[in-house]
Amino acid sequence: MTRHRVRASAVAGTFYPARTSELERMVDDLLAGALTPEGAPAPAALVVPHAGYVYSGPIAATAYARLRGTAASISRVVAFGPVHYVPVRGAAVPVADAWATPLGEVPIDPVLRDRAVSRGAAVDDRPHAPEHALEVQLPFLQRVLAPGFGFLPVAVSQLSAEETADLIEAFFGETGTLVVVSTDLSHYHGVETARRLDRHTAQAVVARNAAALGEEDACGIFALRGLVELARRKHLSIELLDLRTSADTAGDPERVVGYGAFMIPGAPNPSRSPSRAITSAATESQ
Repeated sequence: MTRHRVRASAVAGTFYPARTSELERMVDDLLAGALTPEGAPAPAALVVPHAGYVYSGPIAATAYARLRGTAASISRVVAFGPVHYVPVRGAAVPVADAWATPLGEVPIDPVLRDRAVSRGAAVDDRPHAPEHALEVQLPFLQRVLAPGFGFLPVAVSQLSAEETADLIEAFFGETGTLVVVSTDLSHYHGVETARRLDRHTAQAVVARNAAALGEEDACGIFALRGLVELARRKHLSIELLDLRTSADTAGDPERVVGYGAFMIPGAPNPSRSPSRAITSAATESQ
């Protein structure tokens, strides 16, 4: 009998609650607090932060709330993110058959994994084992999507924007598939400096200018550049949903981390412009 391999949560109890009921309540409250404009299109891709929920949860919820009303149509999620602990050159997908959180197991989609491998990804659990950047997306997805959705986490590093765009394109736009890119923005500046740097980063993302995004601008820079390049290649708009820092949620204003939420709309909405103005609680206060 083939052994069912499950990756246990690495950050339950630190980045988010370890108790099921507490985690459900926290995620639901975050989603309930996120406003979604009436008639907003469903996303084909989201960019979300990955810090502890008390810090970046409200910004992540702004993105995941956009799945309301269309969640039943999403059966697969491919998430691209950085590695903070185990170096990777290229891309890596897990050996594990499922990832677990306090909300249950999420199956790793073997067809999607094989597709990533055919495009050069290694199969390696080591980069994923201690990593939080993609794991912290799962409780949001588990509360928004119907049970049974397939998942593929892809760790990305040291790839060009063009190479990463090629990899993301293998999954992008497929019926029933949502692409997620996980990244935080500036790290450990004072709040005013962080807001200035993150505003520049957000402008580059919305302008689809991957070349303007430096490695200090975002910890998930390789995946972010790839998605931005893919949007440019396909003439797709990128919309800013939220732009704040940890000082706007629960952090020290002298040493903050920046967070942004963006989306590529899955279908145009003629009543709205391609991208909204870059304003938020963080930027308006400058």
